[in-house]
Amino acid sequence: MILTVDAGNTNISFGGYENEKLSFTARMATDHTRTADQYAAEIVQILSLYRFCVDDITDGIISSVVPECTYAIAGAIEKISGKKPLIIGPGLKSGLNIKIDNPAQLGADLVCTAVAAIKKYPLPCLVLDLGTATKISVIDQNAAYLGCTITPGVNISLQALSNGASQLPGLSLEAPRYVIGTNTTSSMLSGTVFGAAAMLDGLCDRIEEELLAPVQTIVATGGLCKEIVRHCKRKMLIDPTLIHDGLLQIYDKNRKH
Repeated sequence: MILTVDAGNTNISFGGYENEKLSFTARMATDHTRTADQYAAEIVQILSLYRFCVDDITDGIISSVVPECTYAIAGAIEKISGKKPLIIGPGLKSGLNIKIDNPAQLGADLVCTAVAAIKKYPLPCLVLDLGTATKISVIDQNAAYLGCTITPGVNISLQALSNGASQLPGLSLEAPRYVIGTNTTSSMLSGTVFGAAAMLDGLCDRIEEELLAPVQTIVATGGLCKEIVRHCKRKMLIDPTLIHDGLLQIYDKNRKH
């Protein structure tokens, strides 16, 4: 089994692939203070939960935007499996044609989702990643990565609103029935959820105008995609395992042969 790991600022997600097929996904909270031993113990528990064991791991690959966690997770995987996992970064082949100002600065998560989207969907393609930040990656008809937009994530926006105004309550993310809020809670949730959906629609429209070509695919991934995308007016696909598919593809390019 190839263990794929995506370490984000809020959550760390795991995928287990056997013979190129995804057998399970799991998620844990990101904690910058955990040691390799602590991560190792949690990974063993996750494997057990899905009826796997450490002996099933044949190799691993990590995408991380949290430097404090990267090597702790890598050390954990090596400790329990005896295999030193690949880490997405300079020197690792992705096959992605990156056309931003400094290709080395492109986040590992954006590399992985773009690689998977190019293989799975018609181009040009926009990849929406709704997590701690909301990111839209732009891939043209020639499979080149042109750039992206980055805005504060939906939960960050809601928390900032609650924390910044003493009379506003703390809320969990949930869309109200109507856009026009009739109380403080429904008004905050409407502005946050429907506002995020409208922003995504609007940014996709503007990106399409700059591309001078119709976008063939808009695919959304990330922990918050389901809550927001269903309120968008543009047609958008949801692919919650896109980053893990990309990790597996990059693994295949670097170690399969």
